[in-house]
Amino acid sequence: MRGKLEACARRLLDDPQDVEDAVQETFLKLWFIREELDQYDSVEALAVQITKHLCINKLRAFKIHNEEPICDNEFKMESNDTPYSILERKDSVHQLMQIVDGLPKLQQTILKMKHVEGFEVSEIAALTGSTADAIRVSLSRARKKIKDEFLKIQ
Repeated sequence: MRGKLEACARRLLDDPQDVEDAVQETFLKLWFIREELDQYDSVEALAVQITKHLCINKLRAFKIHNEEPICDNEFKMESNDTPYSILERKDSVHQLMQIVDGLPKLQQTILKMKHVEGFEVSEIAALTGSTADAIRVSLSRARKKIKDEFLKIQ
């Protein structure tokens, strides 16, 4: 299966190191759901799909990183920004990250898959062996918890 995954990743990525990283991450994801793999008609098709998504996300991250003007390697500079407003945004992001770190691991993982890696709810459900409704509920609870905690701080 490794050869097929490498070929899939090479079609999307130029850097051999990125190709290897995508394949390794695919195997890692498969390992985490190893006990649910018998529920899938084709583990190979699932692995190819995961690899494709990882490559696309890497391309998206590269595009975003190289196209947006960045201030302090983290924040987009606005014309009316002051050092105070930039510091305030950094502080807010830091507070949000602390709140996310306090969430249960499953909610953290689902949030990351949805908002960082760009997976659809149905894909997350398939990868975690859960239902789409359960994923939606978990996302909703995580977002509500983040919002409530952040508003308490502010």
